[in-house]
Amino acid sequence: MERECYLDNSATTRVFPEVAALMNKIYLEEYGNPSSMHHKGVEAERELRTARETLASILKCEPKNIYFTSCGTESDNISLIGGALANQRAGKHLITTKIEHPAILETMKYLESLGFEVTYLDVDENGLVTPKEVADAVRPDTILVSVMHTNNEIGSLEPITEIGAAIKEKNPNTLFHVDAVQGFGKARIVPKKQHIDFLSASGHKIHAAKGVGLLYVGDGVKVKPILFGGGQQGGLRSGTENVAGAAGMALAAKMIYDDFDSKIDKLYQMKEYFIEQVSSIEGVHVNGLHGLSVRQTAPHVISLSIEGVRAEVLLHALEEKGIYVSSGSACSSNRPHLSQTLLATGTPEQYLDSTIRISTGVMNTMDDMTYAADALKELLPFLRRYTRQ
Repeated sequence: MERECYLDNSATTRVFPEVAALMNKIYLEEYGNPSSMHHKGVEAERELRTARETLASILKCEPKNIYFTSCGTESDNISLIGGALANQRAGKHLITTKIEHPAILETMKYLESLGFEVTYLDVDENGLVTPKEVADAVRPDTILVSVMHTNNEIGSLEPITEIGAAIKEKNPNTLFHVDAVQGFGKARIVPKKQHIDFLSASGHKIHAAKGVGLLYVGDGVKVKPILFGGGQQGGLRSGTENVAGAAGMALAAKMIYDDFDSKIDKLYQMKEYFIEQVSSIEGVHVNGLHGLSVRQTAPHVISLSIEGVRAEVLLHALEEKGIYVSSGSACSSNRPHLSQTLLATGTPEQYLDSTIRISTGVMNTMDDMTYAADALKELLPFLRRYTRQ
């Protein structure tokens, strides 16, 4: 192995050293249960309160709007199931898109089994849905709409602000959930201004630890708990809080959003450079950029469909050079399946098992992009010859 070049940041990120140090300190020194009334409990509760305040300041909301969960998937489940059950007297119609993460699509299937009706909206070749298409699907009995902020496979950036406004204009009582697991830390998100009632985010996508997530719940939003127990976090999410995880996520978010514009500009520069390099390779197609500029898409996600080479073969060839990419979505690349996103965007059938995802982070450099692009230029002709034999 020549060097390590980690380009699978949409799957998970390396923890910031400062985050690991803070978590270690809490594990070893401030390890009390935040519900305990003694000094150790007070220490832990203070860390939790500080984390909540930090995240609230980033999202321009009140600390009471912030809940800690175990992951983005749990935040999605609370939003959809808890929101649907709490508001079902007003209707049982839900809306989402066909390119959502399985944490949304599988939850919607579950809600259908409970008697809810779900409308699955089509998207265009770039994975985008228009505010008008969403609003046209909203009915008097529509109680919740869920649209992801950033697509985890091809990097589509949905027009969340405009979608939120269109939903509320059509039916002010319809709740709007945004899965921002790939968007938080890559975009400025202000739920109140964007008409968002539920927002999901995940720690391990922003250089915090695995096992902690964030859920924003807007003022006055009705939601039922799906976990029952000791009544922590206002009864919405029972269970002893992951203090170290929450504190680490807050610190990671603070670090990400410090000098934010320059970080995002760097990601875009790397993406633009890499796409320019690989576009010269015969049979390499960039997904999600039909008629769009790179800066109209997510700064960190690059999806490539490659003629004549299966994604799994290329993934392992790159791995031998220390380059780590994904052959599928962030949470299911170890269980190969036909990508719902690629199917929904009309990707030709021959590319469905020949698509890889490169996803960058703030720890990557332009040198990483050069190394990866050069590796593709070297490997693809060889792998195509091997495949044809």
